[in-house]
Amino acid sequence: MAAQDDSTYEAYYVPEQSKMALCATIGLVTALIGLATAFNDMTFGEGTENTHSWLIFNLGLAFFVGTLFVWFRTTIRENRAGMNSAQLKHSYAIGMQWFIFSEVMFFAVFFGALFYVRNLVGPWLAGEGAGEMNYLLWPDFSYSWPMMETPQDSVVGGAAAQPIANNGVYTGPERDMSFPGWSNIAHWLPLWNTVILLSSSFTVHIAHLGLKQNNRAKLNLWLGITVFLGILFVSLQILEYYEAYVEYGLKLTSGIYGTTFFMLTGFHGFHVCLGMFMLLIQWLRATTAGHFTADDHFGFEASSWYWHFVDVVWVGLFLFVYIL
Repeated sequence: MAAQDDSTYEAYYVPEQSKMALCATIGLVTALIGLATAFNDMTFGEGTENTHSWLIFNLGLAFFVGTLFVWFRTTIRENRAGMNSAQLKHSYAIGMQWFIFSEVMFFAVFFGALFYVRNLVGPWLAGEGAGEMNYLLWPDFSYSWPMMETPQDSVVGGAAAQPIANNGVYTGPERDMSFPGWSNIAHWLPLWNTVILLSSSFTVHIAHLGLKQNNRAKLNLWLGITVFLGILFVSLQILEYYEAYVEYGLKLTSGIYGTTFFMLTGFHGFHVCLGMFMLLIQWLRATTAGHFTADDHFGFEASSWYWHFVDVVWVGLFLFVYIL
């Protein structure tokens, strides 16, 4: 048998040994510890000892972001220098696809928790099914979603009158964030955020077409519009949170409805900020450095994939958190 000709295989560039992955892990784990401690303090109180939870979170996040900046800059320089083979670029695409899949699973957990609370736990608290004995704890509690009244609210005397101690007093909100009716739909911020985010998915697609057509003006214009729409979405969500806290009395401590609402919309808002920042970097690369060609634009393409994912998640949130 003739020996196989190795010349048919292209060279696969192997980067130098790097500590970037280790540094990114340290920063991310530190930020998560700080955030978990902050949530713990919000639930049980800081007590006599200051945990510095938010300081730990901010330091970890800053270290993580700084590591990603150095890491991505190195990767961009390697690609611009022609070091990346087609095999390596393909591995980048696969890696991004797995990353988005992990994000899908992340949100699937929270949507699953929402389903579990709405369809199982809530009725159990009201004495249905497996919770048939719960009427002894909360005899006057009637379940409906959104939960505007926590089981504690239904007990005469509040938490102190309950047979079993708990971790604090939880009071339901005054109003919910669901569909306000057709007469008030023009003032409903989630609807406008839906229009904005779906429009941004269209604009980033137009920018992608412009890049494939080697139309730099089209790329820069529509990508800039996409970034602006992302900023507008986050701004309206901040306004919505202010409205929820100040006018509606809806907070993280407003029972399970407040918790699921802010966890789902809050994490999505964080992902919107991340995606918007990714697209902003691509826009700056395109406008100031002339990066990307019709055949080599993985940075832009990966960012657009992520942005479309964020849009799809919002559609699910809009349906299951605000509408249904």
